[in-house]
Amino acid sequence: MNFFENNNILSRRSFLKQSGMGLGAAGLASLMSPNAHAGQKGLHHKAKAKRVIFLFMAGGQSQLDLFDHKPGLNKLFNTKLPASVSNGQRVTQMTKGKEQLIQPSKFKFSQHGQSGTWMSELMPHLANSVDDLCMIKSMHTKSINHDPGKTMFCTGSELPGKPSMGSWLSYGMGSMNKDLPEFVVMPSAFWSGGTGNVQALYSRLWGNGFLPSKHQGTALQAAGDPVLFLSNPPGVTAGIRRSSLDAVGQLNNGQFAAIGDPEIQATVAQQELAYRMQSSVPELTDLSHESKATLEMYGPEVHKQGSFARNCLLARRMAERDVRFIQLFHRGWDHHSGLPGKIKGQCYDVDQPAAALIKDLKQRGMLEDTLIVCAGEFGRTVYGQGKLNRDNYGRDHHPRCFSAWMAGGGVKAGISYGQTDEFSYNVVDKPVSVSDLHATMLWQLGLDHSRLSFPFQGLDQKLTGVDPCKVVQGLIS
Repeated sequence: MNFFENNNILSRRSFLKQSGMGLGAAGLASLMSPNAHAGQKGLHHKAKAKRVIFLFMAGGQSQLDLFDHKPGLNKLFNTKLPASVSNGQRVTQMTKGKEQLIQPSKFKFSQHGQSGTWMSELMPHLANSVDDLCMIKSMHTKSINHDPGKTMFCTGSELPGKPSMGSWLSYGMGSMNKDLPEFVVMPSAFWSGGTGNVQALYSRLWGNGFLPSKHQGTALQAAGDPVLFLSNPPGVTAGIRRSSLDAVGQLNNGQFAAIGDPEIQATVAQQELAYRMQSSVPELTDLSHESKATLEMYGPEVHKQGSFARNCLLARRMAERDVRFIQLFHRGWDHHSGLPGKIKGQCYDVDQPAAALIKDLKQRGMLEDTLIVCAGEFGRTVYGQGKLNRDNYGRDHHPRCFSAWMAGGGVKAGISYGQTDEFSYNVVDKPVSVSDLHATMLWQLGLDHSRLSFPFQGLDQKLTGVDPCKVVQGLIS
């Protein structure tokens, strides 16, 4: 950089400082605007939930084999799906040119609880908690493939680059604790649903998008340090780390004073949080003080690092420590073939731990202000893939209808909301879009989805985007 370039930069910097329009001032001005986010201005209304635990079933669960009981299909095995049901349209390209032949579930369903909710034999533990569940049978989405489907559910848009749900909550509500991140992600390290068709996970699913970087999710690792670089390198003591951090902080603060970039302050805050996490994270992940009864409640897999069961127990511990948004990813639900055997393994992984999480929070008095949501990116088709067989079949992607469930956080307990047709192909009553679900989740947390926004590229960007959506009043108490 030559003298004139340097002088020009200094001149511009002086002008911005003197006019009160430096980057820091501009950032402050945006926070003081009428559209300032709730983290700065307070909640839009009284919240019923303080935190969210989102159990994401990546790959797309088969609603027909788990939650959406259709006994009439047994008489229609290997018959064509009526054209009047599909309107002659195919939901994916994977079955293009092939007959759509009906494949009923091989699994038994029965009613449970005072609510009489139908549940598959694959979910015996969750069946015992149906009176705590708000079952949604009328979910639908636009996405027909995994990547846009997961991106839509996690960020509110099929297009990559938007902030994730956890980032929006971090931005809109702020932190409830000082020693752990506001937004934590835990992907399962293994699953029992067989190999093949395991959809990838991308860090953008918990990324901050265009929001300030401090709002991005922190992923916990299944092996080694729970968080990368948590431990000090050999020969580096806590005192050395502290003095080094102080020195770097002074340099960063000096840089901020010179140019006013708010990302510098975010960096300083993240470095300080990382230092505190050296104590808080090991304490969080140490299960030695959990009772034998608690460990048994979550099932035998709780002792395995990176298991869904262990992550569910860690989620409860994070909720106790006021982590705002906790997201678990469990892959392996993409069952285009061999569904009966693979889905048994998946349900073994998630059924007991998910039910234990509900029970554990409830007995600690935390379920009422903790919203649990369980869903995948879409459902599966009523027609089979491959050679049809009563006991061995696959199912294709199906965005037109699928099931999800919620618990706690002020949602209605012991209800089944919405309905599909006799083929579990179309929603026929009380449809709920992904954006509707997002709007409802935000509402329970005290946020109006239409008012939670961030200015970017000339628009007031929102989690729920620009398509019409609504808070589903029938889901909330």
